[in-house]
Amino acid sequence: MAAIDRRRFLTSTAALAALAALGPRLSSATSAPRKAVLITMLPGDRPFLDRFRMAVDAGFAGIEMQTVEDPAQADGIREAAERSGLRIHSVMNTAHSRYPLSSADPEVVRRSVASMETSLRNAKLWGADAVLFVPAVVDRETSYRDAWSRSQSVIRERLLPLARELKVVVAVEEVWNKFLLGPLEFARYVDAFASPWVRAYFDMGNVVFYAYPQDWIRTLGRRIAKVHVKDFRLDRTGGRLQSRNIGEGDVDWVEVRKALGEIGYDGWVTAEIAGGDAAYLRDVAARLDRYLDRGIGHRALPVRHSS
Repeated sequence: MAAIDRRRFLTSTAALAALAALGPRLSSATSAPRKAVLITMLPGDRPFLDRFRMAVDAGFAGIEMQTVEDPAQADGIREAAERSGLRIHSVMNTAHSRYPLSSADPEVVRRSVASMETSLRNAKLWGADAVLFVPAVVDRETSYRDAWSRSQSVIRERLLPLARELKVVVAVEEVWNKFLLGPLEFARYVDAFASPWVRAYFDMGNVVFYAYPQDWIRTLGRRIAKVHVKDFRLDRTGGRLQSRNIGEGDVDWVEVRKALGEIGYDGWVTAEIAGGDAAYLRDVAARLDRYLDRGIGHRALPVRHSS
């Protein structure tokens, strides 16, 4: 037993050392995180090059793409990103909700794995370093225990080898799937892999109804590979969330920015809100600057409303 525990300790120690090397710079946090936009926020009726240039003109340095099955289209996206100067920093897997790893149906799991393999290869092609992945769904057919054990098993045995080969992080996200409901549990889920290639994609808006994003940030610490940014106005009595533009909801941006500074996070933050025209996108980029600039939050500056 002692030998087994020692091996586990050494494995975890090595993984944490690699994690520290791969993660965002841990310093005095004098620089703000880097701004990115989600591909769905850009007009879908325009060529990718036009969309990417629109994002750059609005003030974004990066973009989060979604899974692309067609190799020719994937190549075109890579070329458009290079020509525009916009960095594709991550890929959002698009099949995890329809085909959760936690399913008892082998065909559902096969489709989920196949989609993640495509997403990981997309990321490698585009120069992205992570793929957002919701690992499991708890529902009437899938217990919490099964969601945990099944997803852990498939990630470890069927996804992690490819992620390690391609040097792309599987960034698991917490969302409204009745799974990973607290920061300590989320941390435990990530730590169980003892690998720098499985980390956390933290979405601050997804927890704001029942928790404090700044608490999750401090607990997850250097496990955080990427951050999604959104805002909600809370109606606790009615049990509802109303989507709001950044800075117009109940996220405490002063405390969020303070927490990001404490853990030294200066990686990518991606806006995941409704899309709009060029003026709207410029306003979103300005809000990210305002609310994520060190020491500034929604109690300090007014917000310019856009139509």
